[in-house]
Amino acid sequence: VMTFADKGYQGAPGSVRTPSKRRRFRPKLPRRQKAVNRAHAKIRARGERAIATLKTWKILVKLRCCPRRATAIVQAILVLHHVEADRHAG
Repeated sequence: VMTFADKGYQGAPGSVRTPSKRRRFRPKLPRRQKAVNRAHAKIRARGERAIATLKTWKILVKLRCCPRRATAIVQAILVLHHVEADRHAG
């Protein structure tokens, strides 16, 4: 599973993807690398919003079942949340 992490996880093993940091004594990142970092941030933002939504609903605090079933429940909740958000946005 590919994981998109913040700059604090640079050097983590496995399939952890992190944005590029500016090198020491260099004033700026190249334009291409800034674009890659922006795309990375957009992907991370969706996951961060989903986690924030689940935390505000406090659904996971009382959930007592196997992880596979919990994953299916969380996925269903997020689908319903996105359907409702799209309905109000349009």
